Amino acid sequence: MKKVILLLCVVSLGFTGCGTTSPEQKAMEKAQQQARYEASVQALKDQSFVIEADRINFKRGRFVYVTANTNFIMVDGTKATIQMAFNSSYAGPNGIGGITVDGTVSGVKMETDKKGNVTYSMMVQGAAVSANVLINLPKGTNQCSATVTPNFSSNRIDFDGTLYPKEESQVFKGRSI
Repeated sequence: MKKVILLLCVVSLGFTGCGTTSPEQKAMEKAQQQARYEASVQALKDQSFVIEADRINFKRGRFVYVTANTNFIMVDGTKATIQMAFNSSYAGPNGIGGITVDGTVSGVKMETDKKGNVTYSMMVQGAAVSANVLINLPKGTNQCSATVTPNFSSNRIDFDGTLYPKEESQVFKGRSI
């Protein structure tokens, strides 16, 4: 009998927290998310954006959660930076546990489908990088995924994270190769 009463109490407490979001709050959150999406699309058009990754996916389905301010893809005009930094005791070539490469952006293509999803592709070439970068930005959000495909190997890497205009981002760039 005590177990049944305890179960009923737990269930009733669980339901008291449901539905506390008012329609006005939902509408405000939706409007804010739409504003973030529009700012992200404009940043892509201006070629001044940063994708701060909170998860990196590797070729065969392995993934790792990472710190967003040290794992990013940044584009500023015709210059691009791709950085990965893992939380490890190894300092890596960039001094913060990973690798940082700089390159020049070319071949930029931006397309929007009928549903409003944005696909942005570019080529990044530099001293230590030659890769295609494909960014997918779903409609109504600034959450995106970016696939970096090197031209000389099949070691594809996916960055899952948030797209920000460059001036709104606070990333820490390590030493580049």
